[in-house]
Amino acid sequence: MSFYDDMAGVALELIAEFGQGVILREAIPGEYDPETGQTAPDQTREQIGQGIMADFSGLEFQNNSLIKQGDKKLKLAASGLEWAPSLMSKVVVQGVSWTIVPPLKEINPAGTPLLYELQVRL
Repeated sequence: MSFYDDMAGVALELIAEFGQGVILREAIPGEYDPETGQTAPDQTREQIGQGIMADFSGLEFQNNSLIKQGDKKLKLAASGLEWAPSLMSKVVVQGVSWTIVPPLKEINPAGTPLLYELQVRL
């Protein structure tokens, strides 16, 4: 196990202790069947991660005009996730569904994902 794998484990432990469960949900478009001329229904995949939801500070609003009133930042532990969040993913926190908006940041020193920092919007 490398140093960064250990750090990913530490990040997960801390976020699990001080954060909450987060559901990542993503729709996978159905495939087109040329024989029938129809598209299969979309499939949904989900996974549970650990995250910390917080408000943006006043300084962040001043420095970034892409933040809208009501947006939140979500720090999501990368360890234990089967797939990385994308801009097509939805995040469910305490029963409320949030959309991920750019920028989606991945903290990954030496290619080992430790943490995803997401901006989410209702």
